[in-house]
Amino acid sequence: MNQLSAQTLAQIVSSNHRTASVFEKYNLDFCCKGKRSLEQACNDQNIQVEELLKELETVSASGNAEAFPFDILSLTQLTDYIVSTHHSYVKGEMPQLLGYLEKIASKHGPRHPELYKIFELFAAVKEEMDMHMHKEEIILFPRIKELEGLSQQDKNGFRPNITYLSGPINVMEEEHDHAGSALQEIRQLTNNYQAPLDACTTYKVAFASLKTFEEDLHRHVHLENNLLFPKAISLLEKMTATSLN
Repeated sequence: MNQLSAQTLAQIVSSNHRTASVFEKYNLDFCCKGKRSLEQACNDQNIQVEELLKELETVSASGNAEAFPFDILSLTQLTDYIVSTHHSYVKGEMPQLLGYLEKIASKHGPRHPELYKIFELFAAVKEEMDMHMHKEEIILFPRIKELEGLSQQDKNGFRPNITYLSGPINVMEEEHDHAGSALQEIRQLTNNYQAPLDACTTYKVAFASLKTFEEDLHRHVHLENNLLFPKAISLLEKMTATSLN
């Protein structure tokens, strides 16, 4: 138990993705702020670490399915998974969710003016995420795949530059932080996605969809910030060192 509390949130989720549900429950950011130890994260938010450890143990022990082995996937397999699973979900969900928010803001905004801000924030998230995923799919992910391919071939004369990956990765991580902050503000405005008593069905569906969207973003960003990007940079550094010898 003490050993687990010393691990980072990212390490815990990477070892067993089912633990992410516990962190979601306590609003502990395991993606953009995943480098904090469990103990530090609990202290930051005044959470009893012993209580959280018990829940993590329960979640880890329940069920028979093993955690998906993201950490052993190749870089190409991991990028393909992110695109087919998370990018596909985001591209399909955002237009529909934005439509829900526009509808309920128009109908319920006079009684719940926070809906105007929620719509504004999510519209900005949609615009940014569309560009963000496009840049990943046409620039960063192809570079990562190319690098992995080169690492498996004769690299004689190859002189990789660390900025080949670090530049776009830094931009992607900054954009992850920005999207995460916007959704955190939306969560606060929605009172943790709790629809008011006078909410219609669309209102309730919109808030439930926002909650699911944020949870998916956390898993999405975790795979990139804490697995894909570090592994790609590590490979590039090894190739750089080899080429200089």
